[in-house]
Amino acid sequence: MVRARSRILVVGAGFAGLYAAMGLGRLARAGHRITVVNPENFMQYQPFLPEVASGTIDPRAVVVPLRRVLRHCDVTIGEVVAIDHAGRQATIRLPDGREQRIDYDVVVLTPGSRSRVLPVPGLRDHGIGFKTVQEAIYLRNRVLSRLDVAEETADPERRRAALTFVFVGAGYAGVEALGELEDLARDAMGSYPTLRPSDMRWVLVEAADRILPELRVDLAGYARRRLEERGIEVLLRTRLASAEGGVIRLSDGQVFAADTLVWTAGVKPSPLPEACGFPVDGAGRVRVDAALRVLGVDGAWAAGDAAAVPDRTTGGLMPPTAQHGMRQGAHLASNLTATLEGRSVRPFDYRNIGTVCSLGRYKGVADVWGVKVKGFPAWFLHRSYHLFAMPTLTRRVKIAMDWTVALLFPRDITQLGALERPREPFERAADA
Repeated sequence: MVRARSRILVVGAGFAGLYAAMGLGRLARAGHRITVVNPENFMQYQPFLPEVASGTIDPRAVVVPLRRVLRHCDVTIGEVVAIDHAGRQATIRLPDGREQRIDYDVVVLTPGSRSRVLPVPGLRDHGIGFKTVQEAIYLRNRVLSRLDVAEETADPERRRAALTFVFVGAGYAGVEALGELEDLARDAMGSYPTLRPSDMRWVLVEAADRILPELRVDLAGYARRRLEERGIEVLLRTRLASAEGGVIRLSDGQVFAADTLVWTAGVKPSPLPEACGFPVDGAGRVRVDAALRVLGVDGAWAAGDAAAVPDRTTGGLMPPTAQHGMRQGAHLASNLTATLEGRSVRPFDYRNIGTVCSLGRYKGVADVWGVKVKGFPAWFLHRSYHLFAMPTLTRRVKIAMDWTVALLFPRDITQLGALERPREPFERAADA
């Protein structure tokens, strides 16, 4: 049993965690204390990361400041590294390296997921993921900097490596990121006198026999054809064997140099729940019932990418998508509130409204309520849906304004890679 005034700990502030914390406002007003722990002081809207990478959307527009939207919560910036649920205590590692312990009565597990990285030789040293705003900004700078390298070298092999971009994994993240960045590079080519779009090589590597497995086969085939019409190589039933020394070796025997390697081959749930003794399934996701309570554990709830949420319509499990995570978080908050107020809980039911995928500017595919959409209408649906789903009116307005500017003016091709090394100019001055 929980106390009359409970201390509620929310672990993680992704889609599920943010919406769970937002939905606990009623409990906060009743005197319950809600603490949210997250490594950053913002929640990032990942579906818009490809447009951040291409420069269509300002990075600040796709992050939601936690302290602004969670005024009823205590927000702690740090990472939960251990949970002793029997003792109702969590250990938090703060940004300065210190550890802090926090007591709680109820825990909400929404730690999300991370990139599923395989032990491919050279991948750790030469690859980059595509799950964070930081990675999106880095990739934008990387692509533009490779154009500078290619423009300034007379070595054909060096130029070829600089203009070769490899994406491993053909789900939503890989296809959308590749589509937006290829558009960016193609537009930027007009500012480089010696470069032509045909000089670039964009390669999409997928181990399965099709891209975009979330879409119907015919829509996925359409998407593949649209990519190939742009000169993008789509390699199916192919794996990355090695990336040592910046040399890409594929399972089909191809060997070539590439300066840019993007790894988008799936995600895996946070290892925190399993490490702390919570019940998990074979994939490491927390086992929950239909009401989002952790099975067999009193005072513990879970949702989002790290939870194995039953899908009562299909009999399977719900996929780790943004639209599911935000709705699970809101439903969890409703059920937790009902529990503490002595009311009955409701099972979580949600039928997927469809899928939308951007293939770059003005291009996309969508399957909404069983209706197949292609081309510009699908691209417009993709933007409209995610703009509506973006938390807070302020962020929606900023994104809409960015889109308006992008329609009226040429694409910004400023390369700000030096921002990743802010102390370098000062260090050079100090050395001198």
